[in-house]
Amino acid sequence: CEEFQGEPSNKRVRPLSRVSSLANLISPSKNGAVRRFGQTIQNMSLRGDSKSPGASLKPCSKAAGPTPPKRRNSTLWSETLDVHQKSTFSTKEIKRQEAIHELSRGEQDLIEDLQMARKAYHDPMLKLSIMTEEELTHIFGDLDSYIPLHEDLLDKLAKGTGPNGTVGHIGHIVVDWLPGLNAYRDYCSNQLAAKALLDQKKQDRRVQDFLQRCLESPFSRKLDLWSFLDIPRSRLVKYPLLLREILRHTPPDHPDVPCLEKAIAIIQGVLSDINVRKGESESQYYINKLEYLDDRQRDPLIDNCKTLLCHGELRNKSGSKLHVFLFSELLVLTRPVTRNERSCYQVYRQPLPIRDLALEDLQDGDVRMGGSFRGAFSQGEKAKNVFRVTSLDPTHGQSHTLQVNDVFHKQQWLNCLRSAINAQPQQQRAPLRDQHSEATTMTRAKRRSSVVSMSDMVGEGADENVFSQVGEPILGCKGTETLSGSGSSSKIKREWSRGTHRRRKETGL
Repeated sequence: CEEFQGEPSNKRVRPLSRVSSLANLISPSKNGAVRRFGQTIQNMSLRGDSKSPGASLKPCSKAAGPTPPKRRNSTLWSETLDVHQKSTFSTKEIKRQEAIHELSRGEQDLIEDLQMARKAYHDPMLKLSIMTEEELTHIFGDLDSYIPLHEDLLDKLAKGTGPNGTVGHIGHIVVDWLPGLNAYRDYCSNQLAAKALLDQKKQDRRVQDFLQRCLESPFSRKLDLWSFLDIPRSRLVKYPLLLREILRHTPPDHPDVPCLEKAIAIIQGVLSDINVRKGESESQYYINKLEYLDDRQRDPLIDNCKTLLCHGELRNKSGSKLHVFLFSELLVLTRPVTRNERSCYQVYRQPLPIRDLALEDLQDGDVRMGGSFRGAFSQGEKAKNVFRVTSLDPTHGQSHTLQVNDVFHKQQWLNCLRSAINAQPQQQRAPLRDQHSEATTMTRAKRRSSVVSMSDMVGEGADENVFSQVGEPILGCKGTETLSGSGSSSKIKREWSRGTHRRRKETGL
């Protein structure tokens, strides 16, 4: 042991405190396992250094904060000019170029987002077998095929930019380019099914962990995966606004004016076609999820439903939750159920054709809603935000009182129902007003027949105890008969006369 203590004094020794990490002694390697091992050693070394007497406490005095999210370039077009250049343009021209610059910058951002969705999400999940290729194709669609479309617009705008940095004529560029956006019809039509599949896959722990790590990374800008996948749709609806802004700052005598007006009409037509395709796809998606308890529940009109006007969760009069679908031809009431880990909607009662539908807007407090043990004894609570739909076809004989969460959604339902009813051909629609008023008249007549008028019950100077409500015992008379109909009034008169005659005999009056 003494031999080893006598080392030469001129030997240069590198102190451990000067070695930033033992991982630096390991040669760089592309092997993931070795890299992770090196990171582990580095963390251990830093912890060991902080405890050693000769180590500096500066590096460990403050923990490293999270990496800030990546920020987008938000430089305005006017900020790229010097003072002399800026003075050569009018205020209106500067605003016009700002609008064109916003269009160009938005295209660049969209391209980066589409590339990010592929590189940061699609490819790693496929490589790590987190999802199958079929599932990823169903969720991501053909995002790669849209990148050249937007790169083409950027190239055309770059070629149309002059030496002074301005785009002189943009109208003919967008007129020629906008029809290519029809390529998004299939992508937007598949979004509902893609979102449902993504939500289902999020139940998988591996998928959930991967998406969470991406969300915490700087490249995500705190956006989740669906935000990236929904960016193309949100970009489409911005084109009319951007073109109108460019047109608003374009002089009336500029050659771009007629072209920009034509471009706005083109993009509106493209968006209209995409909305129709998206509506048909959404309608078919929910139709495929309907589950019938009996084949007779499947109305042939379901095959003609191409548009889903409205759907959501409502409550019926008993308080049960129903998911109601208003298609262009049918109103379908369902109950959400799960079959083999697949969500579907079990049809409740027979679907109601819109052509036979009567709509009644009920005021707050007109009806009482049940659905609770307490309500069974208190006759329910007065309901708010309620409307009633009734089938005028005697073969259906259905009437449903439905409750919405708030006034806003109630008005939405009423507007959609009225639009659907008015859209039916006049010769096929039932006379809603006449039949509804007739039903109301009959109901009121029944109510009047069940109530005995005061003039039939008593004469002048009658006792106040006689005036009791329908169905309650009559006080102050012989017996405890109840007022169940108009035939009881004569019997009450006889009992009243007997009681009056007895009191006169006893008192001598």
